[in-house]
Amino acid sequence: MNKTLKYALFIGVPLIILLIAAKKMGWIGSEEGMEVETGRVKTIDIVETVIASGKIQPEVEVKISSEVSGEIIELPIEEGQKVEKGDLLVRINPDIYQAAVSRSQASVNSARSAVNTAQAQLVEAEKTFNRNRKLYDQKVISDAEFEAFQRGYDVAKLNVESAQFQLQSAIATSNEARDNLSRTTIYAPQAGTISMLNAEVGERVVGTAQMSGTEILRIANLENMEVLVEVNENDIIRVSESDTALIEVDAYLDKEFRGVVTEIANSAKIEGFSTDQVTNFEVKVRILKSSYEDIVKDNSSRSPFRPGMTASVEIRTKQRNGVLAVPIEAVTTRSDTSSQAKSYNIGRSKKTTDDAATEEEEEEHEVVFLFEEGKARLQVVKTGVQDDEYIEVRSGLEKDQEVITGPYSTVSKKLVNGERVIHKRTTTDKDKD
Repeated sequence: MNKTLKYALFIGVPLIILLIAAKKMGWIGSEEGMEVETGRVKTIDIVETVIASGKIQPEVEVKISSEVSGEIIELPIEEGQKVEKGDLLVRINPDIYQAAVSRSQASVNSARSAVNTAQAQLVEAEKTFNRNRKLYDQKVISDAEFEAFQRGYDVAKLNVESAQFQLQSAIATSNEARDNLSRTTIYAPQAGTISMLNAEVGERVVGTAQMSGTEILRIANLENMEVLVEVNENDIIRVSESDTALIEVDAYLDKEFRGVVTEIANSAKIEGFSTDQVTNFEVKVRILKSSYEDIVKDNSSRSPFRPGMTASVEIRTKQRNGVLAVPIEAVTTRSDTSSQAKSYNIGRSKKTTDDAATEEEEEEHEVVFLFEEGKARLQVVKTGVQDDEYIEVRSGLEKDQEVITGPYSTVSKKLVNGERVIHKRTTTDKDKD
């Protein structure tokens, strides 16, 4: 074998192998262009939603706590029991409060006696003063003697006034003692169900009139239930009272319940510290009775849900019917939209300064890339509401136009106007090659 043949084999064989591999990989022998995924502009109904999760709770729930301290001696209720307004709930040992009432009543009686004594002394002092004033007018007694009688009369009047104030103080103390005694017995402030019972007979509770004491129990109206969810600050601006919602409860699989937003917190609930802070707003969603009537047992008015159950809520914030839409992946942003940016801004005020022109070039526009004759054509669009898959296109597109939807990195960063593109081939297509 001569040198020329050896050289040809040395160069040719690897080259042939490389060409075969390139053919298999699609590097050669195929149409040039970037592989892309596409979708169609279609007319659909879009419902914009906000999704959150939370816990079920009664719409009305009253916490019952003690206003006085002492030992529970009577607790004639059980958790889950229904009560009516005015029913006895708790009785706390009243002995020390009864003793305080007795002491305060004795103080009232003593103060009243002191008033009577002071008034009697005032009457006597007044008589003495009047009698000696006549003698003073007749020049029988001296100025010093008359002034002494006058001072005695003035002191007697002050003693009566002081005794009356002491009586008022004693009465106030007695009223306070009686009020504390009455607070040893707690009655139901409303009709409902005992949803939580935290104490037993014999336990001691702490309470004062100035602040809430030991929470003993809770009374709730279990006929009307709601879901308390936390909505992120970025989504809360889209939520309004009276928005409808779909509710899924973990305890009732494969069943959806309807609800309506009844309350939105004005202040945020902040969790975490510094950079880890999460800002949410509490939203209450009422569960509509009509959506769970079929699972209520024995025509009971009580809701089938229990406080504390986990639920997820899909709040419908906006709905648009029969609108043009594209897959969310098709919409991206570009600052340089060339001729499209100019056509998009027709009718807007023209900027004449260099700074204004620079600002116009750097402005971000929402765009899609149309798949037309093997090329990507940039098209500026205006969008509207969106759901999990599609976003409304208010202008810039027509029905059935083909738009490029992926891959994500291609649409969001790499693709430029006029670039050659081809439909992304499937594994089956490559095997055929």
